[in-house]
Amino acid sequence: MADGDSKVWSPDSWQQRPALQQPVYEDPAELGSALAQLQGLPPLVTSGEVLALRQMIADAQEGRRFLLQGGDCAEQFADCRSDVIANRLKILLQMSLVLVHGLQMPVVRVGRFAGQYAKPRSAEIETRDGVSLPSYRGDSVNRPEFTQAARRADPSRLVEAHVHSALTMNFTRALVSDGFADLHHPEYWDLAWMARSPMAADYQRMVDDIGQSLRFMETLMGQSVENASRVEFFTSHEALLLHYEQAQTRQVPRRDGWFNLSTHFPWIGMRTAALDGAHVEYFRGIRNPVAVKLGASVDPDALMRLIDALNPGDAPGRLTLITRMGAAKVEQALPPLLQAVRREGRKVLWVVDPMHGNTESTGSGLKTRRFDNIRAEVERSFELHHAAGTRLGGVHLELTGDDVTECMGGARDLSESDLARAYRSSVDPRLNYEQSLELALLIARKSREART
Repeated sequence: MADGDSKVWSPDSWQQRPALQQPVYEDPAELGSALAQLQGLPPLVTSGEVLALRQMIADAQEGRRFLLQGGDCAEQFADCRSDVIANRLKILLQMSLVLVHGLQMPVVRVGRFAGQYAKPRSAEIETRDGVSLPSYRGDSVNRPEFTQAARRADPSRLVEAHVHSALTMNFTRALVSDGFADLHHPEYWDLAWMARSPMAADYQRMVDDIGQSLRFMETLMGQSVENASRVEFFTSHEALLLHYEQAQTRQVPRRDGWFNLSTHFPWIGMRTAALDGAHVEYFRGIRNPVAVKLGASVDPDALMRLIDALNPGDAPGRLTLITRMGAAKVEQALPPLLQAVRREGRKVLWVVDPMHGNTESTGSGLKTRRFDNIRAEVERSFELHHAAGTRLGGVHLELTGDDVTECMGGARDLSESDLARAYRSSVDPRLNYEQSLELALLIARKSREART
C-alpha cells in the first residue's frame, strides 16, 4: 500500500465502491476481451518518469518550481496528427518560456494529452428533436455523431485510446529528444499565424532576451549550456474510466507499490471526488502524483477527509489540489479551504483552473468562456493565496495551439459573433494561442507580485 495507508487495496478494489460517470457496456464479454488486450499492451510511461515528476511537484510545493498544465478539453482520435501535436506542444513551450523568464524559476510542463479521451457529462441522455440517445462521453467511449450506432459504448475504443495515446506520446518524445524544445532556438516554436498576433512583439522581445542571456552565459563558461537544448515533459489526464486505468496499473521490479502507467499525472474530476466513491478508492493506492479538482461547494472538513484518504502519510509531491471556483465565487469559496489546509500543515500543491468555473452558453446554446473571467479568477486566486499565507504554485488550462475562436475576449477582443469563425471543440471551449500567451504574461506578473 502506497504512501502510508495500511487499509487493504488492490487495483480492482474500486469495484466495491459506487463508480460514477462510467459507461454502460452492453456485453460484459466484449468488455472483458478489450481489457485483457489492454493488460497485455506495453505501458505508456515509466515508473522512473512518474517518480521524477513527483519530486518536481514536491519542489513546486516548496516554491522552487511552477506547474504549467494544459491541453485539449477532450482529445479526438482524428486529431492524432503531427501538426496538431506539434502545435499543442509549441504553445505549452512558449507559455513555459514566458513563465521561466517572468518567474525566474523552473517550470514543470504537463500536457493534458496522450490519454484525455474521456469526459464526464452532466446528463446520461441527450435529446434532439424528440430523439434521445446516450450522451457523447469522449472518443474512448463512443462517437459524437447523433446516431444509435455512434453513441453505443464500444469497449474496443478503450484499446484505440491506448494506441492513439501511444502514438501521441511517441511523437512528443521524439520532438523533445530531437531538440524541438531547444532554448537556443525558441523562434522555431513560433506558430504559423503568430506574426498577426498583437502579442508577437512582446514575445519576440522575450525570445531575444533569453537568447542574449544564453550567449552571455556560454561565453563566460566557454561551453554550451547543454540542458538548454531539451526539456522534460509529462502527460496527464482525468482518470475517469476506471476499467481502463486498472488495466494499465502495474507493479515494477525493484520498486514498491503500484503505478498507473497510462500517464504520469492522473487527476480526479469534481464530479467523481466523493470520499466513499470508486475513484478515491482507486487513487489512494497508486504511487503516481495525483490531483483533485475542487469546486466552490467543497467545505473544509470534507477537503481534509479527502486529503487524509489520498495522502495519509503527508508525503511530499503526492497531492495537488486544483481549484475551479469561477470568478464570481472564488472570493468566498477559496479562503476557508486555504486556511484549513494551512492550519493542519498539510503538504499540497495549490493550482488554479480558471476555465471550468467560468463556462457559459450563448443565446444559440454554444458553450464559451470570457477571457475577462478567466483572468479575474487567476488574479484573485493569487491575491487570496497571498492574503492567506499560502502559495499558488500552478495553473491548469484548456487550450490549443490552433487558431480557434471559442473563448470571447483576449488580445483581439473576440465577440460572440466571432465564435462562428473557427469553433472546433467537441466538448468545452479552449483558449487559443494569443489568449494562452496573454494569460502566461499575466501569471508571470501576478506571481512576481505575490512574492514581494
